[in-house]
Formats: sequence, C-alpha cells, structure tokens
Amino acid sequence: MARWCYRHRLVVLLLWVGTLFGLGFTATSAGTDYANVFSLPDTDSKRANDLLQEAFPERAGDTDTVVWRVDEGSVRDADVRSRIEPALAEIGRMEGVGEVAGPYDERGAAQISRDGRIAYAQVTFREEANAVPKELVEEVVDTAQAAERDGLQVELGGQAIARTQEPPAGTAELVGIVAAAIVLFLAFGSLFAMMLPIVVAVFGVGIGMLATILLSHVTNVPEVAPLLGSLIGLGVGIDYALFIVTRHRRGILRGVPPEKSVQTALNTSGRAVLFAGGTVCIALAGMLVMNLRFLDGVVIATSLTVVLSVLAAVTLLPALLGLLGMRVLSRRQRRRLAATGPEPEDASGLAARWSAFVQRRPWPVAALAVVLMAALAIPLLSIRLGATDQGNHQETTTTRQAYDLLAEGFGPGVNGPLQVVVKGPAPDSLVSRIESTEGVAQVAAVPPANGVSVIHVVPTTSPQSEETDRLIDTLREDVIPKSGAEAHVGGVTAVFKDFASVTGDRLPYFVATIIALGFLLLLVAFRSLVVPLTAALMNLVAAAASFGVLVAIFQWGWGTELLGIGKEGPITAFLPVIMLSLLFGLSMDYQVFLVSRMHEEWVHTRDNARAVRVGLAETSRVINCAALIMICVFSAFVLSGDMEGAMAGIGLAAAVALDAFILRTALVPAAMHLLGDSNWWLPAWLDKRLPHLAVEPSEPESEPAPDGPASVVHGFIRTADGEPVADAAVTLLTRGGRQLDRVTSLADGSYIVTVPGPGTYLLAATATPYASRARHVMVGDGPLVHDVELTAVTGDEVDAVN
Repeated sequence: MARWCYRHRLVVLLLWVGTLFGLGFTATSAGTDYANVFSLPDTDSKRANDLLQEAFPERAGDTDTVVWRVDEGSVRDADVRSRIEPALAEIGRMEGVGEVAGPYDERGAAQISRDGRIAYAQVTFREEANAVPKELVEEVVDTAQAAERDGLQVELGGQAIARTQEPPAGTAELVGIVAAAIVLFLAFGSLFAMMLPIVVAVFGVGIGMLATILLSHVTNVPEVAPLLGSLIGLGVGIDYALFIVTRHRRGILRGVPPEKSVQTALNTSGRAVLFAGGTVCIALAGMLVMNLRFLDGVVIATSLTVVLSVLAAVTLLPALLGLLGMRVLSRRQRRRLAATGPEPEDASGLAARWSAFVQRRPWPVAALAVVLMAALAIPLLSIRLGATDQGNHQETTTTRQAYDLLAEGFGPGVNGPLQVVVKGPAPDSLVSRIESTEGVAQVAAVPPANGVSVIHVVPTTSPQSEETDRLIDTLREDVIPKSGAEAHVGGVTAVFKDFASVTGDRLPYFVATIIALGFLLLLVAFRSLVVPLTAALMNLVAAAASFGVLVAIFQWGWGTELLGIGKEGPITAFLPVIMLSLLFGLSMDYQVFLVSRMHEEWVHTRDNARAVRVGLAETSRVINCAALIMICVFSAFVLSGDMEGAMAGIGLAAAVALDAFILRTALVPAAMHLLGDSNWWLPAWLDKRLPHLAVEPSEPESEPAPDGPASVVHGFIRTADGEPVADAAVTLLTRGGRQLDRVTSLADGSYIVTVPGPGTYLLAATATPYASRARHVMVGDGPLVHDVELTAVTGDEVDAVN
C-alpha cells in the first residue's frame, strides 16, 4: 500500500483534496443540527420531563434573561423605567423573539428583588439556543446594554447569550497547530518535514469534523462532540504522522533510497500506528457501555476523526513523502549525507544515557515515580461530579455578572430552580410540605394544564452546591412519598444530578471494559501476560494522577482565574468517561510504540536488560516529542471558550505529560528491569490458542532467527604497534545491517558484545583518529575471541562501517 501511494502520489492527493472540498461544500449547505440530549431513561428527571412535554408541547425556544441593578433608589423609579421599558419593547419586536416577560406588570412582581434594586426580564426566542441566529442575539445584547447609564447596570444571561462570548471558531485549534509546528521544527530542523504531520492532521480532522456536521442531521450529536473530536484528532493525527516521518528520515539518513524508506517506515511505524489507532477507537467505543445517549454522538465524532487520521497517516503521508523526496531532510542534513555518507545505526545522547541510568538504578527511579504519581492523585479523593453553568464563567463576562446579580437579588437558588411535576392537580399538602422543607427559599404552584401541575421550587443554595443535591433527594425520598401524590422532580439541576449519579454508578463497569479490551490487545500483540498487566496498572495510575490535577485546578480553584477559565466548581459529570477513554487510548499508543521496540529486541537477543535499554533509548526521544506536541494541542483548548473543553484540554495535557515523561520514560522501564525475563512469560497452552497479531514486521529471509544458545564475542582493540585503544565503539550487526549490540572498549582495549546465537555476524570498530574496521565473524556454540587492529587513516580511505 505504501509503494502504491508513493508511486501514485498525485492521484492520492487529488482524492483527499476532493473529499475535503466536497464534504466542505455539502456541510456548509446543510448547516449544523447539534442536540444536547441529557435525559436518562429510568430516572426521575426524565419522567418529569416527559410529563412536561406531554402537557406543554408548545413550549419551545430558548429563554434568556436581562438583569439590571441600580446603585441608588429603586428599579421602579420613573427614570429607570424610561430607559429599560423601551429597550424591552424593542427586543420584543425583533424577528425571532417570541415573548418578553418584564417585571413592570402584575404577573412580573416577583421579578423585582425585595430591596427594589435588582430586577430581571425573560426573553423567549422562537428557536432553541443553537438555532437562534447569532446576529439576533448580538442585537438583543446591544439593545439591552444601550439602556445603561451611570448608576444603572444591565447584564444578560442564558444559553443563547453565552454564544456571543465564544471566541472565533478554530482559535484553540489554530493556537495548538502553531505550537505543534514550533515543536516539530525544533525536532526536524526542516520546514517541509515540519509541515507534513500538520497537513496530515488537518486533512484527517477537517474531514472528520465535516462528516460529524452531516451526521448531526441523522443522529444526536452534542455540541461538545466536534470540539472533543478536533482535540483528539489533532493530537493523534500529528503524533501518528510524526512517528512515520521520523522512521522515514532515519532510513534516508542511513542511506536507504526514499521509496524503500517509505515502504520500511509504513511497514514498521505504520503498523504500530494502525494498532495504536485501533486501541484508541476501542477505548472510545467503551463509552457505549455507559448506555448514555449523550455520549453516543461523542463516540461517533471522536472515533471517526481518529479513523480518518490513521487513514491519512498511512495513505496521504506516503504520497506527500513521494512529492518531497530528499527534501524531507534539512539542507544541512542533505549536505552532510552527500559529504560523509550514511549515519551509523545507533542510539546516543541524552536518551541513551538516561536509559543506561534506569538500568543501573531501577529501584530509586521506580520509587520516586510512584511517590510523585501518588502525591498528584491525592485530590482525586475529593472529586465531586456535577455540571458547570454560567456561574463558572470569567468574572468579566456579562453571563457571569447576570448570574451573580440574580443570586444577589433573589438568592443563589434562582439560577437553578427545580420543577416538581404532578400528574393531575397538585395537592395542597404537597405544596405546604415543600414550603416547610429545609433548603427551600420560594415555592410557586402553577394551575394545572392538560392534566399536569407544576410546582416551581427555588432552593436557598446554588445549583452546584451539595445542599441542593440533598434537597432533591429529600423531596424525592421523603416529602413527595409522604404527600401520597404521584410527582417527579425535574429541571436542569435535577437532570445534571441524575446524570452525575448514573455516570458514577456505571463508571466501574466502563473502566473494567476498556482495561480488559486493552489487556487482550496487548496480550495478543506481545505474547506476554506481564506487559499488558503492567500497562493496565500504569493506565490506572496515570488516570488517578491526571484527575487529581483536574480536581486541584477546576474544583479546588488552584489557578483557575490565572488560567482565565472562570470560577471553580464540580467536575462535569460526563468528563471522566470521555477523558478515561481518550487517556486509555493515548496511553496504549505510547505503550505500543515503546514496548514494540523492546519486544523486537527481545525476540532477537532474548536479553531482557538489553531489550528494555535499547527500546527506551531508541523510542524515548520521539515519544517525548510526540507528547510535547499533544500537550501543546490539548492546552490550547483552554482558549476554546468552553468550560468542558478547557477541562478536557487541561486534564489530557496533564495526563499525557505524566504518562510520557514519568510513566513510559521512568516507571515502566524501571519495572521491566526489575521483573526481568518474566516480562515476556506466557503459558505454552495459551500461546498456542492465541491468534497472531504482529505489531512489528517479520524479519526478512536473509536474517533468520538464531538457532542455539546465546553467546559472546570478546577480545582487544589494539593499534599496529600493539598499544590498547580505549573508548573505541564496537558494534555487532546482522548481515542485513541491523544493530544487535554496541559497547565501548575499556582502558586496556578489551571489549565484549552479546551474540543472540550461532551464526555469521558483522563486527565493526571505530575510534578517532583511526580508520574504521568491519569483519564478518563466525560464532559457534561457545564464546569467540576476536582481536581488532586499527590503523591510522591514510588518504581518502572508505569508511568500512558505513
């Protein structure tokens, strides 16, 4: 497939561009039809909502609020009414506004506070908030706020009003892409190489978002779904392309022709990308276990974007690599390649030194990582699920100020009233019992209509407080049953409470499902019991620590105003499910990329310490680079203007940082060093029954697996005069050129390299200022002694190793 896409690159590129523009035109014509369906089957709030819809089917459209306050006097004063009433009348005449209910008639007396300084009017639009034209909402805001003067403050709140405060669409995505581009440029040093992962991710996310818009017309897709889809799509899209481009560039630097390098990159890193994308989709599909209609649309949007990102990485990327050719390298790299020839295949630098340190000190590294993760997880013990509202907006927004004015004038409960819905007339005993219930500020019974009565209950506490939750429980479990009436407690506050309760009850089943699926996938891929068990445990540790960070910031309020994300409050009820799905999927990505390289080395050498050391040294740099890109993309969603998006962005950024920099770079390799060969243990009976799923490609026939016991090659590195050569690099390679071991000679010139088994190998030695030497060595069943003589460089001698 890589070869076909490489050779037919223009066809592939035209297909992707045509799909993007075709879907773009269709989606623009169709528009969006997002729907936030929070109702839950078999809950009290759902039954209350069903009765309301049955009794009042004509009640449609979003209801928003205009609130005003005077510094002195009363809102009933003539000079105040002369400014407010014309503004309300003008709003009522606007096309798209159904009704404006003000406080200056008999029915609106309750809309003026007791001290007479605060009042509000309710503006009912003819459409739901999503369908109200933004221009109309902005006109309503401008008209109302034009009535302000010194001493008269006017603010507006509601779902439609909140839409006018959203930053321009795509701001968060654009900032994330720019930050990712900077990281990629620093990593690659090439403008073309930097652009490749971004172009691939933009195509995958763009087509995914346009397809989600079209799907919103045939199924319920919540507003937050495209935001989460673009968040996860950008992260995995850039990362997947990064892994493949890195492998391709490494191949070219080692002298492989571009077309062959693309094939190798897709057959190695491309396989891992397919497997990793599959694990992310499986983790996302685990949300379906929750049986919450709201999450179905999230699963569709995020999974579709991930699938398209993987598809772009394995088809569009090879075509783009074919168009670039050698320009995927920087000019400096191309000049060096032409002047000095291919680079040797070895891992060096900070990554290799860190890997060696973890091998020497596994216990301290593991202990430090565990203590740090445990400390970060402590806030998780106080997590409280609920819902965010406009009281969590930034203090400078009109919606937050309207929320605070209503709470100041009418009590905090007015921002989240409850509705007790009764089949038939509401008994007086029920109304009186509710009035006498602790935590109730105000009760208003509406006359029955169509056989249904509604009792409006205003709590004394805010919608997000635990006391309001307890009041709902008291009404349902004590007050209503004692009255003998058939009644149900509804309203937005009750719906979110039920949503949080159901989510909390079903969360353990969800976690068990995605852990079990991930365990089975890794079990089949790596033929080991310990590796998937370790991965499952690490995923839980990463989840606990990242949720601890989330609680500290968003629930405890550590830095919320500094980050510009508003006031602290409970964690949104559906967020743990979405975050756990994304976190488990992304954690599996890093586990696959790290362990697949370790497993490849283990298969060839049967040396666990070497497999873990080499795997960490060769993958940690690209994993950390990929993690840094994801952190940039996720953190940028603080700018999305959406509290749930900001929570998901901060939570996932923290999770990826902890997972990549602490778990995969320190704790996982340290634990694998401590566990030794048992990492790769699998009962023989289970091995025979498991299907074979290779993450890494099979070895070419020219490099058969060794047959026999492992051994060593040892000897001395000397000059022609017999002097020992210290610090010479001694490398053992297969006949095909794959590195098996690499050591440095000691002060007396001695060296020892590990051989996986009997066979023919290439032994190379290099040291400055001597000419390099490479020789084939035949290894039998026992150790082989092989001395190497290095001579000074004479003239334009060919580098034997390269």
